[in-house]
Amino acid sequence: MNGWILTATAVLGAGVGATLWGVATGPLRRRVVAQNLSTALACPALLLLAQGYERPAYVDLALVLALLGPVGTLVFARLLAGELAGDPPRAGALTWSAAALGAGVVLVLCVVEGPSRALVKLLVVGALLVGGNLLASRALSGGMTGARRG
Repeated sequence: MNGWILTATAVLGAGVGATLWGVATGPLRRRVVAQNLSTALACPALLLLAQGYERPAYVDLALVLALLGPVGTLVFARLLAGELAGDPPRAGALTWSAAALGAGVVLVLCVVEGPSRALVKLLVVGALLVGGNLLASRALSGGMTGARRG
């Protein structure tokens, strides 16, 4: 076991374990935030595992998850807009912390990778991960009024 795998295990164990608990219990506002954060924590873990096991296919999986995770959250925001309107979720600190974790992991892996095609893929994953997560979190908190209209 190397440092990459150990770090990925810590991210998965602490972060995704807590988000799974949040999805399984509590009010609706906490469940949708936890669902959104699970993607933001699973992607950096997949990137770390890709480096630890030297498997570039894990980066592809992180790319797909970074693309589809926020889209799923936006679908939830649209479908549950009426129920979330009275008491919208607030998770600014969690969202920014998850975005910082994703950006930090991507930047460290970019330095390790060096100039190559894999570097471009890592930058795309990072942009999708951070941008998509912030956009989905904003939609959940009611910042996008168009998500509530039919």
